[in-house]
Amino acid sequence: MSELKAIFWDQDGVIIDTEKDGHRVAFNNMFKEFGHDFEWDVDTYGRLLKISGGKERMRHYFTEKGILLEGIPEKDNEFLLTLHKKKTAIFVEMVESGILPLRAGVKRLMQEAMQAGLRLGVCTTANERSANAIAKGMLGDINLEFVLAGDVVSKKKPDPEIYRLALQESGLSPDQCIVIEDSRNGLLAAQAAGLRSVATTNIYTENEDLSPASIVVTSLGDPDGEKGVLKQSAKPFDFDGVLHAEQLIEFFKD
Repeated sequence: MSELKAIFWDQDGVIIDTEKDGHRVAFNNMFKEFGHDFEWDVDTYGRLLKISGGKERMRHYFTEKGILLEGIPEKDNEFLLTLHKKKTAIFVEMVESGILPLRAGVKRLMQEAMQAGLRLGVCTTANERSANAIAKGMLGDINLEFVLAGDVVSKKKPDPEIYRLALQESGLSPDQCIVIEDSRNGLLAAQAAGLRSVATTNIYTENEDLSPASIVVTSLGDPDGEKGVLKQSAKPFDFDGVLHAEQLIEFFKD
């Protein structure tokens, strides 16, 4: 019988509902600053989210629309990196200004997990600077053992590399850890690393196939605030709209 010892958290869409009103807005503000006359609407960005990584999304979109590039890989990469650095700076300013609040239940569940002796880490394809702005700012009182972000791995989700690195960093086995994700790509990455998972949905992922998750809820929930709805569970458990650390420990103990 395995005992739960750690929770690995995705960031975008899980810790903060960053995609629609965060990253998408930051991309559009950056495009405007660089003189581009297009912007990513909600539906376009939702389609692009199927591609992990901001630079990768831009490359796909620019190539698709015939906007890019010089055709020289080194210069193309440098161009995309320049755009992405500016977009990240805009996004970090948004995070630090408090425009983008934590999702319901995130800090509460992290605090409960710490009190229960669980170890916590963040595993995200988001840029390292934006990940650290959230981890050291909004979650500054949470003991995060590690923050794995950006180009710390060579392959983005659904490749399992980032979760395998998390297992290496923690020194734990897959059956001692769970992942909290919001998207099919993230769940597939966790599954390929041998990890079980919980999914908390958002506007971009609510209609995705999240069947790899053991539990799917619309929100982690808060006792005095937003309540989640249970959409899927691998086995019955008592859910009143608020997911607690002790419930996860019991649910994943075997």
